[in-house]
Amino acid sequence: MKLIGAITSPYVRKVRIVMAEKKLDYQLLHEEVWSTQTQISEFNPLGKVPCLIMEGGEALFDSRVIVEYLDTLSPVGKLIPSSGRERAEVKTWEALSDGVLDACILARLEQTWAGRSEQERSKAWIDRQMGKVTTSLAAMEKGLNEKPFCCGIHLSLADISVGCSLGYLDFRFPNLNWRDSHSELGRLFEKIRTRASFIETEPHS
Repeated sequence: MKLIGAITSPYVRKVRIVMAEKKLDYQLLHEEVWSTQTQISEFNPLGKVPCLIMEGGEALFDSRVIVEYLDTLSPVGKLIPSSGRERAEVKTWEALSDGVLDACILARLEQTWAGRSEQERSKAWIDRQMGKVTTSLAAMEKGLNEKPFCCGIHLSLADISVGCSLGYLDFRFPNLNWRDSHSELGRLFEKIRTRASFIETEPHS
């Protein structure tokens, strides 16, 4: 399999961590979708990463779709429950974590996109997105409620997703100081960030 993506993308990181936890072999093809030379639309018409090229040449895109497929490829380290309330809980944590990333990226684009002048940037838009981050972190903190992991006593996709969102905050919003008011999230993050899958995929500029 081939994974197309950028090492700074938290969505790509989520897929890479799942692949590492599942002990799946793949080739990482670096792609910067904001480059004028990008060819990502040849594989994903939405022009986004991650994009997984399977053995037969078919393409899967959207990190949620990809990780769900990957979890079926190996019985090692099952990350998504097969059905029922447990499955819905894990997927809800994933949706919440991805929502944090969506808001962060929209805010960052508004702050840094070269196609817009300083006068054209909207502080109200940035504040709206960061407000979503604030309320989502509070919901995560409450949901953990002293549990060892997001959903029970074992690592799941929920923890990987939360870890990717918190790691992105550290990477792109280092002044946010989210740990100051989210001790449960801080505890979880310090535990999972020491896993080899997280260490090997830590983003850098």
